[in-house]
Amino acid sequence: MKLRVLYHGHCFDGVASAATFTRFYLERIHPNAEVAYGGLLHRPNNLLFDASMFDGDENAIVDFKYSPSDKLTWWFDHHQSAFLTPEDEAHFRADKSGKKFLDPTRKSCTEFIASVTQTEFGFDDEPLADLIHWAHIIDGALYESPAQCVELKEPALQLMQVIESTPDESFIEEIIRDLTTKSLTEVATSPEVQRRFAPILKLHRETLEVIKRKATSEKDVVQFDLVDEGFEGFNKFIPYYLFPEATYTVALTRAPQRTKISVGSNPWAPRPRRHNIATICERYGGGGHAVVGAISFAPDEVEKARQAMREIVEELQSD
Repeated sequence: MKLRVLYHGHCFDGVASAATFTRFYLERIHPNAEVAYGGLLHRPNNLLFDASMFDGDENAIVDFKYSPSDKLTWWFDHHQSAFLTPEDEAHFRADKSGKKFLDPTRKSCTEFIASVTQTEFGFDDEPLADLIHWAHIIDGALYESPAQCVELKEPALQLMQVIESTPDESFIEEIIRDLTTKSLTEVATSPEVQRRFAPILKLHRETLEVIKRKATSEKDVVQFDLVDEGFEGFNKFIPYYLFPEATYTVALTRAPQRTKISVGSNPWAPRPRRHNIATICERYGGGGHAVVGAISFAPDEVEKARQAMREIVEELQSD
């Protein structure tokens, strides 16, 4: 039989969730299942799913929004913005399968999956303890300091950067499969991961210098626009490394598939967060958590995104 696992693509927690769910499923549900994967990304107009994605005998979504498809068998998520519509939420609430779970209070979906499958299905998550630990730190932004996640000395953080940056979906799938059977350190320090990490580290350092030059900070909010520079993404903790007094960051980037506003809050800010970021992002068709979120626009909607960015900055600067 075939299991299809759809996961939050280019995200450490998404990849770790896929690996954790796979190990659980093979150990406790169907040991001989053939497992296939698919990365999911937030896209403009919330066009996230199509019927062809659910091509398994069983289909799972982890660390991503809910689908009301009758082919969806398993679902785990921990985002406040878990549903595209009120009807989707009602569909989830009416589900009696005992295989669909949501808890927005969890720091990581990986930790959530491990906890639920241990309690409900007798899964032993101890072999994945290091992976669960780092997913909790990375997705919960529970770093010791901004320097820890900007200087990228730990192997887990180097693997995080590779997962977030590589366009090679087949390699990310290889990482997922390796994480089901090997230790996190073994996977992160493998020659191929380290080979891919080297140019990513170089670009990361270049991005840091560009953000240092372009970013401005006013009334607790750091903002910068990297569209003209051509950077498709950035390490989300660079702003707090450069501006430790800031409470929020609002940034604009563009990739071939979307223009993206990233909104975040500083875990070490001297002035506490006053706004729910997911709620703000939802108004523009995005979402996330109370402490971090994002909004996707079409690649050619840069000016529309810039206007939304100005509005969000103004709101975050207000008391």
